[in-house]
Amino acid sequence: MNSHLVEVSDYNAAGYAPVVDFQTWRVAILNYIDELETELIDNFQCHLETDEVFVLLEGKCILFCADTTQGKLGKIVATNMQAGKIYNIKQGVYHTHTLSQDGKVLIVENQDTNDRNSPKITVSGDIQQQLSQLKAQLWGS
Repeated sequence: MNSHLVEVSDYNAAGYAPVVDFQTWRVAILNYIDELETELIDNFQCHLETDEVFVLLEGKCILFCADTTQGKLGKIVATNMQAGKIYNIKQGVYHTHTLSQDGKVLIVENQDTNDRNSPKITVSGDIQQQLSQLKAQLWGS
């Protein structure tokens, strides 16, 4: 293949990795990682300056989004992603996700998305339990 015409990228290790950065945008891959098991999720994050797009490529993924009031998570909504559909998490919406062990998600975000403009809310065992219950409702057991 002509590498000066087409750049081919992939990422198969656990977790998140940017695979293409260009000007102001980034494409990344998120693969299953233990820390995104519902009982281990320790935070929800939001992006203050941008939306973030997710596309399920393989396996399963649940997007968890939550309203916030005075810096605390409110009602959590669980969305069981369908492969090939585009999920746009709006700017300022707190979210996290869990993946099946064969899960792979494509992420499109601003290249400068980082801890400075992506605050987190730490979650307690009660929230982790709620996430586990939502996962069981969507995926069984």
